[in-house]
Amino acid sequence: MTLTLDNALSIADLRELARRTLPRFVFEFIDGGAEDEITLAANRSAFERVALVPRVLNDVSTPDLSTPLLGTRSSAPLLIAPMGSCTFARPGADLSIAKAAAARGIPYVQSTMSTTSLETIARHADGRLWFQLYTLKDRDFTRKLIDRVRGADFEALVVTVDLAVGGKRERDLRNGIAIPLKPRVSHVLDALRHPGWAMRYARNGSPQFENVRDLDPGDGAGLTIAHKVGKMLDAAFSFDDLARLRDQWGRRIVVKGVQHPADAARLASLGIDAIWVSNHGGRQLDGAQSSLESLHALHRALGAGVELIIDSGVRRGVDIVKAVALGAQAAAIARPALFGAAVGGDEGALRVIDILLDEAQRAMVLCGTPTVDAIRSGDVIAATRPRDQD
Repeated sequence: MTLTLDNALSIADLRELARRTLPRFVFEFIDGGAEDEITLAANRSAFERVALVPRVLNDVSTPDLSTPLLGTRSSAPLLIAPMGSCTFARPGADLSIAKAAAARGIPYVQSTMSTTSLETIARHADGRLWFQLYTLKDRDFTRKLIDRVRGADFEALVVTVDLAVGGKRERDLRNGIAIPLKPRVSHVLDALRHPGWAMRYARNGSPQFENVRDLDPGDGAGLTIAHKVGKMLDAAFSFDDLARLRDQWGRRIVVKGVQHPADAARLASLGIDAIWVSNHGGRQLDGAQSSLESLHALHRALGAGVELIIDSGVRRGVDIVKAVALGAQAAAIARPALFGAAVGGDEGALRVIDILLDEAQRAMVLCGTPTVDAIRSGDVIAATRPRDQD
């Protein structure tokens, strides 16, 4: 049977469809990680090493995935993590994913480096919108960007703090990925083997970083996207700067990219609304601890009083259950959502979320946990924790 969007059963199926749909250099930009991709692999294997111990003889006839998240009820402990350059995969991909999130009642987090403007997302996606902020060297520009986000009535600001410099993504370097794309003969030949992508790209042109269009970081031959972002980043940004930014914003604030318990404790003391445990999907520091291992460590250090969000490695609905059982308020996905949007636009993005929510609900029923709170309190994680004992 030919694999299609309609008969795709898993995120792995959608990843395979995206691999077939996209030129190799585009697919590898989405799929790849930094250097030897050790952390990229660790993010996935950490979930695979966690065992569930189901409970029985509980009433699971009406399972309920809904849970509070940043003070508002969410339909599930799932959200969309920020992604830059999505329209490189398919024009309108950002908006497709945002609309799919709204349709299923989960938050969508837009990236500073999105290739769709925050105002466009706010106009056309009627759901919970959060904005991910990279702190930039031009602090006046950062302040103006925050004012734009507030003006568009985004609910929360997600400040990313794990990217003081862009990671070394060797697949991108070898493939010559840059925005705007500087075409090579290999790009042209690859694009011709994927005519759907090529026609959409030719019709819409090279994507631009719409939220930072007025910020000129300079340019140079062969700059990868990661390096281009890195030229803008404020490596001097500190806890004191974060406190001032929090006061300027004045609404819900999340700090993303936290892995060390001491950093998490200090953020909690600042009154941060939620801490987002992440290693940037294995795309920056290769050799960093898996996000799931960090989640377990932070939850042990902080207890239940601090909301924790996790990303990196979530590929099954059961991974959401595992993350919640280990202390997460919610888990976030990025690559899976973009795989779906790349293959099928609005329909593809929605398909990804539906697969994960169906799997998550099935897993919670089979675990004997009728609610998300029951997952947290149901003792369904085996004694073996994410890190193997050598």
